[in-house]
Amino acid sequence: MKILIVDDDIHIQRLYKEELEEEGYEVVIAGTGNKAFELFEKEDPDIVTLDILMPDIDGKILLKKMKEQRPQTPVIISSAYDYHDDFAVWASESDAYIVKSSDLSELTNKIKKIIRGGKKRKGYE
Repeated sequence: MKILIVDDDIHIQRLYKEELEEEGYEVVIAGTGNKAFELFEKEDPDIVTLDILMPDIDGKILLKKMKEQRPQTPVIISSAYDYHDDFAVWASESDAYIVKSSDLSELTNKIKKIIRGGKKRKGYE
């Protein structure tokens, strides 16, 4: 199971990578929106975590591009800001939303839930 982490914060990149690799996932990292889309096309990740505020491309625009390319790939919005009230705007295109935290239990739970739900869709066992 391959996860693409899209975040411009190097500390978040390291934290997510270490924790998710400990959980047994293969992790690919992108620090910019352009690099993220390049890796999205090249690596064909099973799940994407996507920061909203990126230095080169707005996360909402990147989300739309990713979903146009591969609508079946789950995308989890990961933001330092609590956009829950505005999440309905992206709800039709993203699969989940989390607020960044050093406690990654919410993220790992969302990933597990997506995987369980995706077993029927993508044939995961």
